[in-house]
Amino acid sequence: MPKPEASKPDAALATQSSPVPPTGPMPMRRDAHPSIPQRQPSKQVEFKAGDHVVYPTHGVGTVQGIETMSAAGHSLQVIVVTFDENRMTLRVPVGKAASSGLRKLAGPESMKEALDTLKGRARIKRTMWSRRAQEYEAKINSGDPIAIAEVVRDLHRNAGQPDQSFSERQIYEQAMDRLAAELAAIDRTDKAQATIKLLEHLKAA
Repeated sequence: MPKPEASKPDAALATQSSPVPPTGPMPMRRDAHPSIPQRQPSKQVEFKAGDHVVYPTHGVGTVQGIETMSAAGHSLQVIVVTFDENRMTLRVPVGKAASSGLRKLAGPESMKEALDTLKGRARIKRTMWSRRAQEYEAKINSGDPIAIAEVVRDLHRNAGQPDQSFSERQIYEQAMDRLAAELAAIDRTDKAQATIKLLEHLKAA
């Protein structure tokens, strides 16, 4: 994936077709997905170079520092976050960090709840797959590890169970990758080890 232009204040929203630099990340609409927890207003969190952080639609990244840049004739402080896997750099205005969903890694209690979620019984709604797929993708892009764990749990298949469809497999792997990346950052291991740990919790269901 090509690296977004450095002059744009938020690379996540900088599409090729939009010549006007956005002023900050646009929070995802959740009114159509009541099962996803609403973002609550939170106090300003300070980020510094070297912090591992999570951005809802991109997963785990690393803060490179705080920069001051010019946008629409105004001076703007932005948090520079890099994502090594897709070689992308994201610039989030400091004042928009909380509303965009940028956060530090999940705490021990949140990750424990996510791991415990994997041990639960799958909850498959009796709705069309297209509808469920939208809800699963919304949960993944919420950045909430517990919501992502629900996707992994619901789409996981043990031996002897029906195989996943191609689209189910894609969404399952995306959710597993997101959850494993955050767990690896927390445990200071790699995604391969984190994935093994997640699978062990799934087998304990």
